[in-house]
Amino acid sequence: MFNRLKKKPMAEEDAPVNKPSGARLNLFFFAAFVIFSILIFRLAFVQFVEGPELTYMETSRNTKDIPLAPVRGPIYDATGEVALAYSEPVQSLYVLLYEDYRNDERRQEAEELAHDLAAVFKQFNPGDKEQLDAEEIIKRLDLDYQKTFGYVPRLVKSDLSTKEIAFFMEKKADYPGVMVLEENIRKYDPDGVAVQVVGYTREFKRAPDSIAKYKAIREGASTQRDPGLVYHEEEKVGFDGLELQYQEELRGRSGYQSIDIDARNLPDGTMLQTPPEKGYSLVSTINKEIQMAAQEAITDELRRLPKAITGYAVAMEVDTGNVVAMASMPDYDPNDWDYDKIKYVFRNGTTESFPPNDAKPSRAESVILLGSVIKPLSVLIGLKEGLFTAGQTYHDPGYAILGKDGRQVKNSHSAYNGSITARRAIEKSSNAFMIDMVGKRLLSKYGSTKGIQIWDEHMKEFGLGVSTGVDLPNEFLGRLEYNNEDESALTRLAFASFGQQAKYTTMQLAQYTTMLANKGKRMEPHLVKEIRDADGNVVKEIKPKVLNEVDFADAHWNEVHKGMVTKVSSFDGFPYDYARKTGTSEQGTGPNKKENGVFIAFAPRDNPKLAVAVVVPEGGFGSVSASPIARKIFDAYDEVYGLDGTPKGKKDQKQDQE
Repeated sequence: MFNRLKKKPMAEEDAPVNKPSGARLNLFFFAAFVIFSILIFRLAFVQFVEGPELTYMETSRNTKDIPLAPVRGPIYDATGEVALAYSEPVQSLYVLLYEDYRNDERRQEAEELAHDLAAVFKQFNPGDKEQLDAEEIIKRLDLDYQKTFGYVPRLVKSDLSTKEIAFFMEKKADYPGVMVLEENIRKYDPDGVAVQVVGYTREFKRAPDSIAKYKAIREGASTQRDPGLVYHEEEKVGFDGLELQYQEELRGRSGYQSIDIDARNLPDGTMLQTPPEKGYSLVSTINKEIQMAAQEAITDELRRLPKAITGYAVAMEVDTGNVVAMASMPDYDPNDWDYDKIKYVFRNGTTESFPPNDAKPSRAESVILLGSVIKPLSVLIGLKEGLFTAGQTYHDPGYAILGKDGRQVKNSHSAYNGSITARRAIEKSSNAFMIDMVGKRLLSKYGSTKGIQIWDEHMKEFGLGVSTGVDLPNEFLGRLEYNNEDESALTRLAFASFGQQAKYTTMQLAQYTTMLANKGKRMEPHLVKEIRDADGNVVKEIKPKVLNEVDFADAHWNEVHKGMVTKVSSFDGFPYDYARKTGTSEQGTGPNKKENGVFIAFAPRDNPKLAVAVVVPEGGFGSVSASPIARKIFDAYDEVYGLDGTPKGKKDQKQDQE
């Protein structure tokens, strides 16, 4: 009995484990059937019952991102403390249209809102002559959707007063669709510092296709997926100067308002707002103190000179290429944009050229023939090409003869200089020397075509007739009249040799002067030295850059420098030895003859720190009209930075404290 009982558990161990019963299997299959039936029923219900409604919702509702203009970064002067351009926050009133107001009943509601808003504005601005009335508000509401879609908020009024802001924030529930949003307006230094350097801003919608970057933005708008890079038509963008050149850095990123819209393109839901991001700031190389000295010096000279109406100056550091002053006068007020007032000056600067218009005397050409300031380079070319030697003498009778007809080209005042060397020819500004020893001999050595080509190559090596590389848009490259084949090669080379066959900008002239100072390094002019993020961290530093170098013997440079000693009375008492060259170029003949004043200089002579170029169209002799401007720029630089490395302004302050 015991053995039989012991075998029973062993039999149970041999049996299959977890073998399901028939009832359990039936229950499992039934449950699976029910679940799959529910899923199939739900899918059918969605497809055939809810499908049309979901399809309508899909086609009738969409989400739109409405750009909010970014906060444009500031532009500082060289100290990093004086803002030449900045964005000032203002509060603006917008209205969002939740209904289609094109039918009479709805339109009446919108018109009532317009009259109500006009009454509020009148209440808080009773004496405002430019009062915003109901009719103008209705126009700005664009109830017929002629300007934009219904979901785009309508700007009713910018720069709300504090009382207006408080009123609309308090009465928000009484004005559905009315929003007070923060925006920014661009302001500029009220002293008008380097206006044509800084530039100005206008609405994006006004940007012409001639500005390539904005044309590209328009063409790519439909494919732009990053809402931060979407441009709004009313957004202010750079149109000139640094504002245009550094548009991407200054702009920042757009904010945007996201809102659902229905099939009528009207809002259908709550608007969510992502704030804009502030752009980078620029620290320019322009020093306000030196810049104002340049602007005031030009303005003073224009008051004194009988014919001159414009003047230009560029001051460039010899070792760095930093432009510490760049003045174009008269200038305009970018805070008070009036095209009729500024149309003859706002694009007539040191890097651009527009032909003069004798019927409009307020407009003058900003590029002129260089005159005698080209003579140091003419002598360098002559020495380099072996046309004469430094010690070789030339008899200057006061004129040179051109052609078989015996035509005479005279020195200024027909000055007789007698026996002179190349160095003395620069000092005495001898046209005759340049014609006979440079122009004619270059033609004799190389022939017509090659002679012009050699001259052109030397000019461009010194930045004359090519881009200077300055970080400004729309740079004018010069007008090279020596390439005009209507004149003989002899005439072209002869007149080019003393500065009467090409027109260049004041910026090109400053770069050329810098090359004379540093003996052959063509420095790239910089107007921005640092780019900083919104927290003030430097994200990019613009370092000095040499564009090219020329290979001239040091003895030749020394010979030219020794010749740059023309007597200039405006520099009497100047505490440094300096190199300079005056120039007077002539344009036109007879009653239309114009004499333009030109002056270049660098100081100190043996260790140059600053190069200055000044142009005064119709100013007469450069020694009289242009040199006083240069003197004041040098003095201002000496005060701020020190031509010898010691700022005189700080030294004087220290003495006063003692």
